[in-house]
This record gives sequence, structure tokens and C-alpha cells, in this order.
Amino acid sequence: MDRFLLSVKESYNELINKVTWPTWPNLLSSTITVLIASVILTLIIFAMDSVSNTGLDTVYDFFDPNSSNG
Repeated sequence: MDRFLLSVKESYNELINKVTWPTWPNLLSSTITVLIASVILTLIIFAMDSVSNTGLDTVYDFFDPNSSNG
């Protein structure tokens, strides 16, 4: 039990005295950057999915003997 308490005390000391916490403007800037990157990546994945879905639908319709196209 002493080892556990020592570990907790050392962890607390490290969090309070040794960790450099970001400032509020720095944190806000990082958060906005992550949100913008997430939106851009989401749009890229959506576009890739839409293009591949359209392409595969075209291929399936071309090779489907029961298709109404031909």
C-alpha cells in the first residue's frame, strides 16, 4: 500500500510541478486546427466514397444482364 501511495504522490507532484500546460489561446488555436483538419478529411473521404460508389454502380449496371439499359 505504501508503494501505491508513493506512486500517487509522485504522479501528482509531476503533474503539478513538471508538466507544462498550454495557455488558453494556444489550446484554442490547436482545437480549431484539429476541427478544420477533421472537416477537410471528412469531406475528402466523402468525395472518395461518392466517386467509388458511382463508378461501381456504373460497372454493375454495365455487366448486369437484367439491367434496363440494354
